[in-house]
Amino acid sequence: MLGIETSCDETAAAVVRGRAPGPGVMLSNVVASQIAAHKPYGGVVPEIAARAHVEILEEVVERALADAGVTIADLDGIAATAGPGLIGGVAVGLTAAKALALASGKPLIALNHLEAHALTARLTHGVPFPFLLLLVSGGHCQLLICEGVGRFTRMGTTIDDAAGEAFDKTAKLLGLGFPGGPAIEEAAKTGNAKRYRFPRPLADADGFDFSFSGLKTAVRRIADSVDYDDQIVSDIAASFQAAVTEVLAGRSRKAMRAVREMDLNINHLVVAGGVAANETLNRLLCAAAADEGFEFVVPPMKLCTDNGAMVAWAGLERLQLGLTDTLAAVARARWPLDRRSEGVARAKA
Repeated sequence: MLGIETSCDETAAAVVRGRAPGPGVMLSNVVASQIAAHKPYGGVVPEIAARAHVEILEEVVERALADAGVTIADLDGIAATAGPGLIGGVAVGLTAAKALALASGKPLIALNHLEAHALTARLTHGVPFPFLLLLVSGGHCQLLICEGVGRFTRMGTTIDDAAGEAFDKTAKLLGLGFPGGPAIEEAAKTGNAKRYRFPRPLADADGFDFSFSGLKTAVRRIADSVDYDDQIVSDIAASFQAAVTEVLAGRSRKAMRAVREMDLNINHLVVAGGVAANETLNRLLCAAAADEGFEFVVPPMKLCTDNGAMVAWAGLERLQLGLTDTLAAVARARWPLDRRSEGVARAKA
């Protein structure tokens, strides 16, 4: 399966082989980053991202096929992210996949980007359904019960900023650059995480939702009240990171206890998305999972951020179930994973 990913600022393509539930074999995984193009703006500029996808996608796909030692004729199908994401970028990748599918006669799989993240742990570890998923990225922060392909139930989500967005905005505020997640984590290594006691929003609230806008405001207030030096920046970064990761781990612990009480036969906690690469978060989640009797699974760092391999694997799982798409498949800026939100998203679109 060839997978194409263009939902944000990575132009990616990969070829994977295998059968569900995995693990699978990653034959190639090519990612062209746009960090340098967006860095001067402190965040992703949609128009720049879409233009960059157009300019480099053909080369990325050719490299993915060459690295895998296959041609289009050798493939069983072609998968591409169809949403959610920056609509211009999504359209570029999906259109390319449609053209390849039409020219080759191969099946097309138009994928939900979030499902690709969710199923990555099956590509890497063969995690069985059902499992509990913490999906944390620049645009998404959700706790989900993953019952099967296309079968997701959302337990909680962010009511404002996603965790990754909070990292990016805080890094920009502190002058640490873009992308914010790695920059905050690096600065925090030499910081005192107890110097500033930032709030843990919704930490003790009912339900499983998240909120990070108040935390971001608290960081701004501290940042505006002190004279910066390298140590203060590191201390703020460490204190901010501690607050975010403790909230994520605490809500995940609560979700583990809830699904155990539901008697759903869930034994795995999976973390996916770009923020899953954060080492502090992984330590806290690993400890929480061990305490609750769950097996903790995190994909390798290169598969936590956006990549083509996750899209290819999700396409493979769908193809095995006979779930393919026509050339009429549309690009979507919004596309929730859970069934309960699907109608709401369509009404807003």
